[in-house]
Amino acid sequence: MRLTVDHILSLPAVRKGDPEILTGASKLGTPVRWIHVAELRNLTGFLEGGELVLTTGLAFEDSSSAATRYLAELASLGAAGVIVEILDDRAEASRALREAAASARIPVILVRKPVRFVEITENVHKIILAGQLERVEKARHVHEVFTLLSLESAGADEIVARAAQLIGAPVVLENISHLVLAFDGGGIPAGKLLNDWENRSRVVHLNEATTRTGEENWLQTPVGLRSQRWGRLVVPVTLDNDTDASMVLERAGQALSINRFAERDQRELGYQARAGLMHELRQPRSLSEAEAQARAGALGLRSYQMYVPVVFRLDPRGGEGPLALQRRERALLESVNRSLQSLKYSALAASLQTGTVALLLGLPPKQAEEGAVTRICAELRRLAADSAEDLQWAAGIGHPQGSLLLTAAALDEANHVAEAASTLQKRGKPFYRAADIRLRGLLALLRSDPRVQTFVEGELAGILGGNESEELLLLEKYLEAQGNKAELARTSFLSRPTLYSRLARLERKLGLELDEPESRTSLHVALMLYRLKDL
Repeated sequence: MRLTVDHILSLPAVRKGDPEILTGASKLGTPVRWIHVAELRNLTGFLEGGELVLTTGLAFEDSSSAATRYLAELASLGAAGVIVEILDDRAEASRALREAAASARIPVILVRKPVRFVEITENVHKIILAGQLERVEKARHVHEVFTLLSLESAGADEIVARAAQLIGAPVVLENISHLVLAFDGGGIPAGKLLNDWENRSRVVHLNEATTRTGEENWLQTPVGLRSQRWGRLVVPVTLDNDTDASMVLERAGQALSINRFAERDQRELGYQARAGLMHELRQPRSLSEAEAQARAGALGLRSYQMYVPVVFRLDPRGGEGPLALQRRERALLESVNRSLQSLKYSALAASLQTGTVALLLGLPPKQAEEGAVTRICAELRRLAADSAEDLQWAAGIGHPQGSLLLTAAALDEANHVAEAASTLQKRGKPFYRAADIRLRGLLALLRSDPRVQTFVEGELAGILGGNESEELLLLEKYLEAQGNKAELARTSFLSRPTLYSRLARLERKLGLELDEPESRTSLHVALMLYRLKDL
């Protein structure tokens, strides 16, 4: 309970003094932090704000000007009010106080009958200490509630519901996109509470402190680490006591953050275990087939007659650092696992190398790998579209195998296919096999050979550097059109004279004739190798 001036005036120890409110009746709801008895003229350094001062008026005696200065000083020091005991035998002091009170900015109460300041102080301090003890007990109870919820790994719905119960008001958990993740209406219908929530929430900006903010004056607290805020808890109604509600919201936010980290740690341990097993499965003679089946079964991969190796490879992005690529890779792995869970497929998924995710997919009886992988790719693209990361990827698969060890060994083939497929500018298939990438696949294997690099630089030396991208694109389109200049002019929306002029300039820079079949073949191979260099 918040102690106020009005509450203190209702105490029997004060009422027996027949208190008269000289001024400040509208401010009797001012909170009182402490009682201070003082007879000094200057209280600077003695008050910290929020005190109710008890005095007999000796500081100003019969002078109304001195009384005015005294009351003004109390107001400037943040006093909640002043109670002045002046008995009937001090008529001049009473008159001076009444005149000064007319301009006072704090409640001024005159007590005309004897009161015991020590009794008032004792009563008020008991109330203050009882209130503090009550807050401590409530804080302990709230701490125990949310600590238990954290230890039990409670879900967001349960934590939010408990917070709403403790506050006695609706509580909403939303993410940084202002989408509601969990809520408890606290007796308010969901349709009314969440009506037009996203638009209403957007005008209530996130504040790093637990406070009321926005046009609708919502009480809110951020959720997550300061550098990784992922949501906030909101009480979208007015309350009688924001202090206690703020404490509950902060503890609920901490519980949500702890549980999110715990879930992440559990997932991380699972990822590490799967990646470790995947690595062992690819090592020659490291495990027997029976051991491999048992280990994989312990990590959720059921035993099947056939398995298919699948590799998803992220498309490269210019200027991307290793940390950004690692975040995208983790987002891809999580999306793959969600896709498998949604489609109820049994598989072992793990990071294979930087930017790639490998999958050992168990094939149910009478189900071809094409249909299963196509459904997984479709679901993965749907989830990737909703991801905050740029998850553009290419998928490659190897030949189905009846052995888990052989399937793991075939991941190299699937990875090679995905690597080559990621260089394709036009992808008309959900996934690719070795037969789909042909020459591109062979070049992907050879691209790191220094002699291959020398060949590329020799073929394309005339157009590398300078206006490189425009001339490479023109050459690429020319080769795709198989040297058909009329078709190239049509698809490029260029007049033939303009196109012929650009092709002639390209021939001069390359030092060869583009009409020669062998030149086109050599340039095509060099261009494909050049596109592979950034992988």
